[in-house]
Amino acid sequence: MDITEFKTDFLIIGGGIAGLRAAIGASRFGQVVILNKGLKGESSSEFAQGGIAAALNEEPAEIQSHFEDTIIAGRGLCREEAVRVLVSEGPRRIQELLDWGVSFDKNGEQYILAREGAHSKNRILRARGDATGNEIVKTLQRAISTNERISIFNGYFTIDLLTSKSGEDPEFCFGAVALDEEKHCLSRFYAKAVILATGGIGQVFRRTTNPPVATGDGIAMALKAGAELEDMEFFQFHPTALALPGAPSFLLSEAIRGEGGQLRNADGKRFMDRYHPDAELAPRDLVSRAIISEIRQTGVDHVFLDVTHLNPHFVRERFPMIYATCLHYGIDMVKQLVPVAPSAHYMMGGIKTDLFGRTNIPRLYAVGEVASAGVHGANRLASNSLLEGLVYGARVGDAIEAEASHAVDSSDGIEDLKLGGMEDSISWPEAYRSTQAMLKSAMWEHAGIIRQGPLLETLVESWRHWSEVLKSPPLSRPALETGNMLWASAALIQSALERRESLGAHFREDYPEPRTDDPPQHSLVNFKTLKALFKEGGK
Repeated sequence: MDITEFKTDFLIIGGGIAGLRAAIGASRFGQVVILNKGLKGESSSEFAQGGIAAALNEEPAEIQSHFEDTIIAGRGLCREEAVRVLVSEGPRRIQELLDWGVSFDKNGEQYILAREGAHSKNRILRARGDATGNEIVKTLQRAISTNERISIFNGYFTIDLLTSKSGEDPEFCFGAVALDEEKHCLSRFYAKAVILATGGIGQVFRRTTNPPVATGDGIAMALKAGAELEDMEFFQFHPTALALPGAPSFLLSEAIRGEGGQLRNADGKRFMDRYHPDAELAPRDLVSRAIISEIRQTGVDHVFLDVTHLNPHFVRERFPMIYATCLHYGIDMVKQLVPVAPSAHYMMGGIKTDLFGRTNIPRLYAVGEVASAGVHGANRLASNSLLEGLVYGARVGDAIEAEASHAVDSSDGIEDLKLGGMEDSISWPEAYRSTQAMLKSAMWEHAGIIRQGPLLETLVESWRHWSEVLKSPPLSRPALETGNMLWASAALIQSALERRESLGAHFREDYPEPRTDDPPQHSLVNFKTLKALFKEGGK
């Protein structure tokens, strides 16, 4: 098989906000290549609606308030130093975006600041109403388009990391192997350092707000290379996603409830005040579980989001994308109640990193949703994710200078790949289609919003059966994504099994209370422990 080879100083896998911001910083110290899965370079960042939280005026009291809200939301599992970095460096990164041309919404000369669940005050900037992520991504892409040191390769599905090994442990990372989706051939990219910015794993669940690209590729690659994962049991489910037959789980931003939107059950009655004093503005995990409780009581698989009491012009102007999408599916939200239900939304754990994105593998960094620096703890504060991508993307871009003196290693690492042939590279074999469907359904039912130990154990047994597809997969994106989804789900299952308490977004019906005898501890997963639990025979 012909293999195309590329050399660069720094390789970034993923082109969302975190990856783009890291690329801008890293380009000061050398050439940068960004690999994007899919010909359009799609990312979760582009679909972020609600906004970006920050103490815009940089007043110490405002920064402290943002810090405290984040810590409270994280339920004792945030790393305080990581949160302090986020909130104190956030205003600087917002100003940077303004300098680069981001147009946050204003009322006259004043920026409009919104409020979402678990925030004690209005501090959330938004752009084009409900298209904040898209606005920021486009601005960063414009900044990159004039930077001759940054090259973007769309349509490259990264399969594995290249690492130099001493025994079983990696010594350092020196590149990656990718599938050129258009030419259906392999490419090797050699670099002085690699940055994973691949986003989350939402596609392991049947209902998710994440785009199709969120199949846990970075998690699986890092695992197999020897990286440690942290807090994988903490996955945030957004309370309000569109719940219509035949329609995607389109996110209806929490900002709708921040502007006065109300939740009603199948009987048309408001219910959130029975579950939390903040009602619709309670933390997301509580709202999601409250909705599930109402669904169980009424026997109807959704509740309703009601904005019919708000000014119709305000709703259309404030949420233009959401309004248009609902209208496309036959719902005029200013006149009708919108059927909604929770949906898998954001991975709060990930590849364990320090405050500069460094993993336990030298020269391998991780940033954004794929990483766990300790910012989110057990329950992410709304609208902190875009800020994390900017702040920690910039930090990785700074730290990467330390790798600039390394030589680009072109050692041959391709022989370790256990892949089948090219004959199935275009078709979607039924085995992978059915495995994904079974995995998504089982994860939603048994590892979703409400969990139980025995049901998690059944997932382990099912996983062992599904893992047959991991053995010598064909060189095709569907087959490789299925393997990545399996490994990402395995990490979540193991972590959820081991945490025998309910904390933040992790709720165990068989252990409904948090432990009170000591502070909560972070969970850790690596490839060795996963293989020991799942006893899998493939790659």
